[in-house]
Amino acid sequence: MNLIDLISPDKVSLTGIELFDLASFLNLFLRFILNLTVVMILVRWLYYSTTKRKDYLFTYILLSSLIFLLCYLLASVKLQMGFALGLFAVFGIMRYRTNSIPIKEMTYLFLTIGVSIINALADTNTSVTEVLFTNFVIIAITFGLEKVWLLKNEASKAIIYEKINLIKPENYQELLEDLKVRTGINNIKRVEIGQIDFLKDTCKLQIFYEVSGNQNTVPELADKDDDDDDD
Repeated sequence: MNLIDLISPDKVSLTGIELFDLASFLNLFLRFILNLTVVMILVRWLYYSTTKRKDYLFTYILLSSLIFLLCYLLASVKLQMGFALGLFAVFGIMRYRTNSIPIKEMTYLFLTIGVSIINALADTNTSVTEVLFTNFVIIAITFGLEKVWLLKNEASKAIIYEKINLIKPENYQELLEDLKVRTGINNIKRVEIGQIDFLKDTCKLQIFYEVSGNQNTVPELADKDDDDDDD
């Protein structure tokens, strides 16, 4: 038996190890291009154009590519459903050490993982039309929510506040007016009161306000106490 066995013009194997399979490679290449295109539309056009968060953009693109390749190359494993659910469980609850992920960023993370798994694990029983339709529906729904329905996005900012006498329920309107004057944010919608330090007469507030779709949102500040509790 020859060392190199030419099985067919589009396949090359070496001592039983398949070196090149044109059909499989084209399938991988086209699926990867499709997945990358969909992810770029979701995170580069829809997400980044609204938030301007380059750190999450970097994460979404690389994570999506890794998940796609991992799922595709392990697609022969019979426990595909358990494998997919395991990825959702691991990455869906992922928390970066220095900063907790805001709910919107977590949603996009889940979205990119889901799209990559769908594009990678769609088998021969699923037609190309069905895969394309699924990706189109995901893009259309995201576009509708991000650019049409939720034209005004809600951003938040964490602050340390010293006038703790204003955090009483009966002084809520006065609290809002004081925050608008001192922060310069006139469209504050609500305020959440966090930890209160009576020794220092300070408290932690989370203010929520609306920003238009073409403005940068203000990233949520990480609570240092969360990191201290983890240590």
